[in-house]
Amino acid sequence: MDEINEQTKNMKQIQEALSTPIGAAADFDEDELEAELEELESAELEEQLLQPATIALAATSYLSAGRQPTRPVPAKLNPEEDEWEALQAKMAL
Repeated sequence: MDEINEQTKNMKQIQEALSTPIGAAADFDEDELEAELEELESAELEEQLLQPATIALAATSYLSAGRQPTRPVPAKLNPEEDEWEALQAKMAL
């Protein structure tokens, strides 16, 4: 009788295991997952908000060290602009 009860118990466990879908997440708490998602989103937002401040701090320390920022040289769009600048340089002499 004990063996039959043991076999019946094993059969019920097997049926329960087969009835649950593969990869089913029955153990996850939705509130816990939502809280974790909110925490990740707030951390990402904080990182985005701090990034411009970091750039501004770097620029401030660069200027306070006595260095002058260099301006980027504009790219020449066409040869006519080169001719125009050459003509302006001649006229300035």
